[in-house]
Amino acid sequence: MNNQKVVVVGGGVLGSQIAFQAAYQGFDVTFWLRMESSKTRTQPKLDRLKSIYLSSLEALKPYCGTDYPYYPHGLVADLSQTSVADIEAKQAQVEKAYASIVLELDMAKACKDAMIVIEAMSEDLEAKIDIYQKLSQYLEPDTILASNSSTMVPSQFVDHIKRPERYLAMHFANEIWKYNIVEIMGHSHTDPHVFEQAVAFGKEIGMEPICLQKEQPGYVLNSLLVPFLNAALNLYANGIADAPTIDKTWRKATGAPYGPMQILDIVGLQTAYNIARMNPAMKKVADMLKSYIDQGKTGVQAKAGFYSYE
Repeated sequence: MNNQKVVVVGGGVLGSQIAFQAAYQGFDVTFWLRMESSKTRTQPKLDRLKSIYLSSLEALKPYCGTDYPYYPHGLVADLSQTSVADIEAKQAQVEKAYASIVLELDMAKACKDAMIVIEAMSEDLEAKIDIYQKLSQYLEPDTILASNSSTMVPSQFVDHIKRPERYLAMHFANEIWKYNIVEIMGHSHTDPHVFEQAVAFGKEIGMEPICLQKEQPGYVLNSLLVPFLNAALNLYANGIADAPTIDKTWRKATGAPYGPMQILDIVGLQTAYNIARMNPAMKKVADMLKSYIDQGKTGVQAKAGFYSYE
């Protein structure tokens, strides 16, 4: 499936990561973006990813040919079988990927000849339905349509898609070059061959496919992660403990590299807000997150969230 066209709808945190990773692995990648200002917001994310990929690869050179386990598996499949020359070739891949990504405002032009279109918009049901109805006008008969939704399931959208048998969910973990999983979830009418193609595509862009046997809001990862993050947000919003204390407690007690408030900054507070506002029991948390967002404190990408990243 290499050297075929991948289209990403939405240039947010994960959309930009999916696009860059696919381009890094040799696919032709096009973003579809709503307006010119979306390009202005997307380009700095691609600039940042280019820098991260190059520096992450450079840091691996002393470990080439070893069994060092702590490396970004989305960038290098097997470090023990990788030479410094291989790393330099991969750095050239990064430069090529960065230069090749297309930012397109015309939906018809973006979707033409697409092998797969991945919707990576925010968690807004009506906005996703609107996009799917528009996309259905332009998708070719053999194009796969996938959603990166972190909380919604494919059956919520099948009535708004022209070819539902070619639709499924592909949910990527944040920082996909390091945490290289993709959770693949179909609905009752997803063509099994399409599911297999999605699994193959995941492998070809350096991911470890996690195949779900039936629909589950939150998949495997967020079914575990969201309650954990919500517990931390409730502690914070109710004044039980501040962010550093919550994070220190978790890190010291479990040996985890990040605490939940740090994870929220990485995920992005807009995503956390979109999830919280759909749950009446999380109103206090949603209001708190909205106040941060209104101040421009949306997480690592904005250089401010629960922590400052200047």
